[in-house]
Amino acid sequence: MKIAVIGGTGRVSARFIRHALDRGHEVKALVRNIQKAEEMIEGAELVQGDARNPKDIKEALTGCGVVFSGLSTDKTDTLTEAVPLITEEMNRQGLKRLVSIGTAGILDSRFEDGKYRFESSESKRRKTFAAEEHAGVYKHLQNTDLDWTIVCPTYLPDGDVQGGVRFELDMLPEDGKKVTTGDTAVFAYQTLLNDQFFQKRVGICY
Repeated sequence: MKIAVIGGTGRVSARFIRHALDRGHEVKALVRNIQKAEEMIEGAELVQGDARNPKDIKEALTGCGVVFSGLSTDKTDTLTEAVPLITEEMNRQGLKRLVSIGTAGILDSRFEDGKYRFESSESKRRKTFAAEEHAGVYKHLQNTDLDWTIVCPTYLPDGDVQGGVRFELDMLPEDGKKVTTGDTAVFAYQTLLNDQFFQKRVGICY
C-alpha cells in the first residue's frame, strides 16, 4: 500500500516515513524544502509544495491508499487551512483513512467536564494558539465521514523507539509525562495500518 504523507520533514513524519519504508511500503511525501527532504528521508517519492495549495495536495494524494498528516502549527494557521483541503481531496479520490498527529491539549479534561485539557487546570501552558489550531482540526474532522484518527502525544522530545507506550481514547493516560517522536511515529503507523480507533482522539504517553 502506498502511503501519502503530508508534512514529510516534520519531527514525527520523518520517523514515520523511515518506519514505513523499512517495512516495504511506498511513501509519497509532500514537502516544502526538497533538498532538506532528500537528506532526511531517502527512498520516498517527494512532492515539493505547500499543504495550503489544493493542487499540491492533489498531487501528493494521487495514487495513494491512505493518508498520514504530521503537519504542525508552525505558529501559523497552516493546520486549519490545510486539513480541510486534505479531506476534500480525499473525498474526490475516494480515500477514507486518515491518521493525523495532534496534541494532548485537545483531549478531554479528566477533571473538568466539557473542557479540553488545554482549557483546564491540567495544562501548564500559558499560550494556547497551537492547541486551538489542533482543536479546529478535530472539529473539522468530526464533520466528515472519513475514517480518521488523531494521535495525541503529550510532551514530545526527539528520541528513538523505547516501547511501553500507553494509550487511552479521548483522554491522556493518568500520570503521562512524555513520549518520544520515535514511539509516536510507530504508534501512528500501527494505527494507520490496523484500522484502529476510527473517529477518535487517542492520547499516548509512557
